Amino acid sequence: MKRRFSPVLLKRLRNDIPIDTLIENVLKIPAKHSEGYLRFVCPLCSDSHTATNPRTNLARCFRCEKNFNPIDMVMAVNKYGFIDAVQFLKPMLNVSLKDIEQLAKTILR
Repeated sequence: MKRRFSPVLLKRLRNDIPIDTLIENVLKIPAKHSEGYLRFVCPLCSDSHTATNPRTNLARCFRCEKNFNPIDMVMAVNKYGFIDAVQFLKPMLNVSLKDIEQLAKTILR
């Protein structure tokens, strides 16, 4: 049985959940702000030669040359498949940024 998600939903998950908030407050990836960018530990190679770009809502590891959107980041950190990553992120839509961390705690229980 194939599970399909609407293109609108996928676009919203990729663009409307801020990658910085996801990294710092939801996934709790070690990170720090440096030179105007959020630097984080890459979930694939564990290097910290990374940055996020709020304009494109993408995170990048320059060592392993991987770009992450919010779905990709959840898949990498939580070792989820695509469907599980989408299900993890869906409740975060239409939630204020300050409530995202609390919602993530509820989901992870």
